[in-house]
Amino acid sequence: MIPRLSRLAPVSLAIMLGLVGLARAAESDFFQGKTLTIIVSADAGTGYDIYARTIARHWMNHIPGKPGMIVQNLTGAGGLRAANLLYNVSAKDGLTIGLVQSTVPFEPFFGNKSATFDPLKFNWLGTPSQEVLTLVVWHTVPVRTLQDAQKRGLTLAATGGASTPAFYGRVLHSLLKIPIKLIAGYKSQNDVFLGMEREENDGSAATFYSTLKVNKPDWLAERKIIPLLQYGRAPDPELPNVPFVMSLLDNAEDREAMEIASAPLAMGRPLVAPPGIDPDRIEMLQTSLDRTFKDPAYLNDCAKQLIACDTPLNGKDLAGILQQAYQAKKSVRERLVAIYEARD
Repeated sequence: MIPRLSRLAPVSLAIMLGLVGLARAAESDFFQGKTLTIIVSADAGTGYDIYARTIARHWMNHIPGKPGMIVQNLTGAGGLRAANLLYNVSAKDGLTIGLVQSTVPFEPFFGNKSATFDPLKFNWLGTPSQEVLTLVVWHTVPVRTLQDAQKRGLTLAATGGASTPAFYGRVLHSLLKIPIKLIAGYKSQNDVFLGMEREENDGSAATFYSTLKVNKPDWLAERKIIPLLQYGRAPDPELPNVPFVMSLLDNAEDREAMEIASAPLAMGRPLVAPPGIDPDRIEMLQTSLDRTFKDPAYLNDCAKQLIACDTPLNGKDLAGILQQAYQAKKSVRERLVAIYEARD
C-alpha cells in the first residue's frame, strides 16, 4: 500500500497545484470589465479626497484586468458613516473599498458607540503616507523651546473640543506637563492660521508638517512659526532640530500612551476593504497597491500636486499598528480614554 500511495502522491499534488492555478487565474480575470469604487469619508477637494483620486488614476493599471475606478465622497460623523457602511456592505466582492480618516479605526478603542464596526476585522490595504504633527507657536510668542512652554504655558487653537488639535493638546498636557489652555470654535485650519497671525492664540498643538510645507512655506522659511515639538511614528528628517516626543519620555506607560495616541499618524490615509472578502482577492488588492506606491508615474503625479507619497505602509503594517493599540495595558487605555473624553 505504501508504494502505491507514493506513486499517487505526485499525481495528487499536480492536481492540487493545477486547481490552485485555475483559482488564481479566475481571480485575475475577476476585475476585468468591472468598476471598483473608492468611498472617501471626507469632502471633495480635501487632502483625503486628493490622495484617493491620485491613487485611483494609477492603481487601476496595476490590478489584473485593469478595472475602471471611481471615487465617491461620503461624509458624516467624522468618517464613521463611511466606515460603518463599508463594514456592513452586502457585496463581499472587493469592488467597494474605502479611504477613511486615520482616526476612524481608533474610535472603538475610545468607546465611541457610534462606531458599529470592529477595526481588527477590516481588510487593511495600505497607506500612501504617514504624517508628522508639530506643536507650533507664532513667532511673537515669547517661547522658543519646549522648556519655555512648560514654564509659561500656551493658549492653543482648536476647531472643537473633540477635534484632533484639542485631543493632542490634552495628551501633551498630560504627558509633558505643558500648561495648555484651549480655545475651541475655529471653523477650519485656515481660521486657526488666521487667528495665529492676529495673535488671538499662541499656536496649535497639532499642525501637520506636510500641510505647512504646502500651504505656508513662507512661514517656515521666514521663521514666522516656531516648531517646538514633533510626533508621529518617527521623526521627520527635515526637522532635525525639533525634539521628537518619544525621546523626551522615560516612563514606560507614558511611552506606550504616546505610541497609541500617535498611531493614527502612522495610519496616514488608510485604504480599507470590508471584512469577508476572499483572501486571494485581498492579497491581489494589497499587492497591486504596493506596486502603485512604487510607480514612477504615480510618484511624479504626487510631486506635481505637492502631496507627500514617500512613506507608504502596506496592509499588514496597518493591521499590526491596530493590533498593538488594541492590546494596550488596561491602565494605559483608561488614561487615554479619560483624555479623549475630557472635552474642554
